[in-house]
Order: sequence, then structure tokens, then C-alpha cells
Amino acid sequence: MKITLIEPKAPGLHIWSKFRLPRLGPVLLGTILSRRGHDVRVVFEEEAGLDEQLPGDSDLVGISSITSTAPRAYALADRFRARGIRVLMGGVHPTYLPGEAIQHADWVLRGEADETIVPLVEAIERGRGFDSVPGLTWTDTDGRVVHNPAAPPVADLDALPAPDLSLLTPARHSAWRPGHPSIIPVQTSRGCPYDCSFCSVTGMFGRRYRFRSTESVLAELQSLDLHGRHVFFYDDNFTANPKRTRSLLQAMIDRRITPSWSTQVHTDCARHPDVLDLMKASGCDTLYIGLESINPRTLAAFGKNQTIDSMERSLAAIHARGIDVHGMFVFGGDDDDASTIRQTAQWAKAQGIATVQFLILTPLPGTRTYQDLEQQGRLVLRDWSLYDTHHVVYRPRRMSPQELQLETFKAQGSFYSWGQIVQRLANGDVVNAAICLYAHNLNRKWLRSHRDFIRMTRYMDATT
Repeated sequence: MKITLIEPKAPGLHIWSKFRLPRLGPVLLGTILSRRGHDVRVVFEEEAGLDEQLPGDSDLVGISSITSTAPRAYALADRFRARGIRVLMGGVHPTYLPGEAIQHADWVLRGEADETIVPLVEAIERGRGFDSVPGLTWTDTDGRVVHNPAAPPVADLDALPAPDLSLLTPARHSAWRPGHPSIIPVQTSRGCPYDCSFCSVTGMFGRRYRFRSTESVLAELQSLDLHGRHVFFYDDNFTANPKRTRSLLQAMIDRRITPSWSTQVHTDCARHPDVLDLMKASGCDTLYIGLESINPRTLAAFGKNQTIDSMERSLAAIHARGIDVHGMFVFGGDDDDASTIRQTAQWAKAQGIATVQFLILTPLPGTRTYQDLEQQGRLVLRDWSLYDTHHVVYRPRRMSPQELQLETFKAQGSFYSWGQIVQRLANGDVVNAAICLYAHNLNRKWLRSHRDFIRMTRYMDATT
């Protein structure tokens, strides 16, 4: 079969608008299908665009969607089906709302699809056998929507191939060239032992931490041209198993596979100083950490299992080794008010955090936050394209929607101020100075382009 897999573009400006990186799900599925003899191409729409290469000659189009890209995914799916092209949908959003997604698709694969994509394609080729594909949502001959039992998570990640980045269609931007990106995504594990109330990861991949063997990861790294390139380890929590992390990093050092790299971790990584030492020695230059809040009640409500003291100790230990921190914060918890947001911006600067994301609490389907706000009747907007952590879509408890919206962007402006940019330049930190300048301009551009939305938030308290 000729198969096109698509990751739709984001609905608007966001913090990663400049640093485009495809999710590995569609690329990995494409690799699996390609190895089975299918003619596969993968479109990362953020980079490659789509209008010039609509897959009119495809036998099947697969579209992977998160919540904010769901409207774009549905529009594409409707467009393809109107032309007689069969459509499969998957990803986080269709997994949680398959009944919605199936209205725009022929099939929906829920959860991890690595072991179910081939049986589905074989059933499509035969024209039967859909009832035996785990995790499949489909419509039977009587027009009834059927949700097959869920597929179990992939038990052996080593059994999966390394994603073939050459399957990506040529990009319109020089930052991404198929097979030769400036940032190379590599995933070494799935799952996270934590279960934050606003996070959809555990619902999709589970709390059981599964990881690839050291040899498997090393083989993938050795197969890549790493010269002059940065590796981003796409794990949700790279250090969830310290013993495994030690083994991998030491092996990278021993085999001299030490490109510059970054990844996501929990603050508890600092409980293991030797792991931080190995990170630095193996090439780590930045850690992305979900700090979330400096309000103790908010941290408890989010289920973060960390304190302000532990966060500060962790940051000090990481900085002592010359590793930068990208801090991620979430504003709008029930115990947050405007002063919480302002104090957080000041705290982040005082802690020497290199870059930040100040995000608005977003009730993503499948999370406890979504369930709670829906039950409390506090969800106001149901336009999924606004569920991107940059828009207020619910009624906060201790702020007005407009206050939360404006204070978040004021905090962003405070952190990425001209003073911060000049200070980084004075310290010789040209890279982070450039990132700060980019974020400074992006913040102003977002505010200018969303004046109507900001005005509309004034009336959200009265909206039912």
C-alpha cells in the first residue's frame, strides 16, 4: 500500500515555533510499515507544509493528533475522505476521545500503535478482520461504532526499530533536512512513575517505566551522523530509573558517543550526584524540568511530589555542574492568584534558570484536571485549537480568566526582558541571550495577534 502519515501543524504561535521537532510516533510507525514493504512517506506539516503535496495517490492516510492540533487533523481527514481516501487517526487526543475522532476517520487506533498498525493494515488489505485488532475503534457494516479492547503497552521496546528519519518529506526550512536535522530526536524510554493531574502522558503510556537496553540506544546513536548536531532525548523522565541512566551514560562516555544533548527530568535527579556528573561528562548541556509552581498548595494539588526546597537544591546541584535548566511552570491552579504568577517570575530569575515556559493550566481530555473542571462546570471554551497552554479555556478560582491570561504574559515579558538579554550577553552567554530575544519578540507578537481573544476573556466569567 501507499501510505502517508501526517503530524498536523500547530494552530498558532507557540514557544517552539522556531525550534521545530517532529514527534517520533508517526516516524516510527512509518518505519515499521516500510519494513513490511509498504511505500511510506511521513509529513511533519510544521516544517514541510502540505498544500503542495496532498496525498491524493495514497491508499491510506494516517493522522496523529494532540488536542490542540485536533481541529486541523479533522479538517484534513474530512478533506481526504471527501476525495475517497481512507483515513486512520491516532495519537493522544483520538485515544482519549475516539468517539469524536471516528466521526472524521475510517479507523482510530488508540494508545500505542507500534504492535497494532501492521495487523490493521493487513485487515484493510483483506477488507475484514477489524474486530481482532486491539485498540481499534471502527464502524461496522450496521453503522455501529465499535471500540475493540485496548492494546497492551509495548513490553519490549528493543523489538521496535529505530525511527527512520529519512521517511520525512523534504522541509521548507533549512533547520530540518530528512535524515540530517540540526536536532536529532531519540527516545530511550516510555512512561513516567509520576502522575501529575494535568498531564496526559500516564494515560497514554502508563506509569510503568519501560526503557530500551543500553546496547539498543547506543546502536541507534552510532548509526546517526552526530557531528555538529544536538540530540534531544524524547523521554518523559530520562532519569526515572537512576541505575539504568548510569549504565547508558557511562557507556556513551566509554564509547566516546558524547554529542551535546538535552532531555526532560524530574527534580529528583539531583538526589544522585553521580548521575549529574555523568550527564555533564557525556555532553548534557540543558535539562528541561517541570517545576510547575512555587505555591506549595499548588504543587500538592498537581501531584508533583516536590517542594520549593527540593527544587532549589536540585537547581543548585545542576547549575554547579554547568548544565542549563529550562524551567516549565503552570499557572492557574485553584490556589494560585496574580501574586503567585509575579512571584514565580522573580523566583525563576533569582534561581538563575536559563529559559522558561510560563504556561496556562490546560484541561486536556484524559487528565484529572479535565475531569474535575468538567464536573464542576468550569470549562468555558471547547475549541480544541485553544487547548495549547497559551489560552485560558476555563474559569480559575482565584483570578478572572482575563487576569490569568494577562498575568501569564506579563510574567513571560518580565523574564524575557531587555535587562535579562543584556545580562546574558554580559556573561558571554550568547546562545541563551539569543533565545531570550526570540522569546521576547514572540511574546509581544502573540499579544498583538490575540487582542480580540484577550478582550473576550473579560466575559468568560459570565459564559455558561
